[in-house]
Amino acid sequence: MRVVILGGGFGGLRAALGLRHPSVEVTLVDRRNFHLFQPLLYQVATGGLSPGNIAVPLRHILRRHPNVRVVLGDVTGIDVEGRQVTIAAAALGGSPDARTIPYDRLVVATGMRHDYRGHDAWEARAPGLKSIEDAIAIRRRILLAFEAAEHAESPLQVDQLLTFVVVGGGPTGVELAGTLAEIARATLRHEFRSIDPRRARILLVEGGPRVLGSFPARLSARAARDLARLGIEVRTSTRVNQIGEGLVELEHGGATETIRARTVVWAAGVRASPVGAMLGAELDPLGRVKVSEDLSVPGRPEIFVIGDLASTGLPGLAPVAMQMGMHVARRILGRGPVAFRYRDRGVMAVIGRAAAVADFGRVRLTGYPAWLAWLFVHLVHLVLFGNKVLVLCQWAWNYLTFGRPARIITEQGRE
Repeated sequence: MRVVILGGGFGGLRAALGLRHPSVEVTLVDRRNFHLFQPLLYQVATGGLSPGNIAVPLRHILRRHPNVRVVLGDVTGIDVEGRQVTIAAAALGGSPDARTIPYDRLVVATGMRHDYRGHDAWEARAPGLKSIEDAIAIRRRILLAFEAAEHAESPLQVDQLLTFVVVGGGPTGVELAGTLAEIARATLRHEFRSIDPRRARILLVEGGPRVLGSFPARLSARAARDLARLGIEVRTSTRVNQIGEGLVELEHGGATETIRARTVVWAAGVRASPVGAMLGAELDPLGRVKVSEDLSVPGRPEIFVIGDLASTGLPGLAPVAMQMGMHVARRILGRGPVAFRYRDRGVMAVIGRAAAVADFGRVRLTGYPAWLAWLFVHLVHLVLFGNKVLVLCQWAWNYLTFGRPARIITEQGRE
């Protein structure tokens, strides 16, 4: 049986690992040669970790799975009738001609990307955080803002350079804003001579009535208090009308306000990968594929869609994607129940040093206990033991010294 898996993220990788069987020939296609631990991307963006701490080559992970082949390439088409996938062969460093890969079963796990709600021009001024390249670009912007402020000629310029706006009050936005505050208040405190980094102004803008809107109200309120304690201005029920060169226009209650800010980070919304539309299946408003109870495409039992790309009503979390990947692997091998059932392991978000919120259903944690739980869960889900050790040691050192050793400014798009 020939199985093609599109995407080497949490769902796709779990499916590949679960298909270790001599009767199955697996081809894993991804446009990157590594598996990325996305929940810790914000720490790369803020200099706490290096890219290599959270990214592992797919070939290395699957080296003991001889029935799995890894192919580097961009998916350009899916022929559901002919049961074959077309990829851009140029991405492989070879001929520019397209290449086709036949399949008996297809697993699509290409995830989501940024959504600027019809304002795609904003992306150049407010990058999102979905890839290593995004994280490096954001890190560059943040650090260059402090460097430029050190040489600014007027207090007005300094204020603009030291104003940071994070759009989106979900876990990614909360974690970015909290870490930015710690960088300004602690990490950079004694490193500049002309400016005081502690003067940095950090705004967290959320369109809904509260930050962490998917969390219980009590935990959301606690997160807002922790953010305020760090000196972050939390603006809820506020929408972004415009992101221009060095400014952001906000609207709240019918009144508009212009914030002069050189650095804006987008964490407000996502939309489905365009690969989902290639299946010819019904899509939801975000472009996700509507699937059957076994995660297959209705009318196409040989095609499965998992992870963030599947419209199931479940949150876009790593545990959801991993459980989907394992379920689909069992279904392809003819094992396990037909319907997918998610085992809810809870949700959590870290706000800052020894500050976090966690909802495990009956158990809800805040503060230091939640922070420890967050550390443990993220360490457990890192793929390789070596990465677990490196990240643990780096976190321990960062905690003791308030340091962020990966504060390296590279050329745009390079690391």
